[in-house]
Amino acid sequence: MSSLLEDIKKMPVSEKIQLVEDIWDTIATDPSGSHSILKLSKIELLELDRRRDAHQANPESGIPWKDVRSKLFRR
Repeated sequence: MSSLLEDIKKMPVSEKIQLVEDIWDTIATDPSGSHSILKLSKIELLELDRRRDAHQANPESGIPWKDVRSKLFRR
């Protein structure tokens, strides 16, 4: 595994992101259902609904991704 990890470390960021997306897709579409640990609880679903509703009621309150990203990378 360490050889694989070393190869991944050498990849450009765009390729790393694509790899993560591809891996995630294999988990999300696993027909065995072994990804059931990824299911959201009722409380988590309610919180997502609450946040969606809050955003729809006041879309201007959100922060654009470019601003969030910029702030994160200044640290």
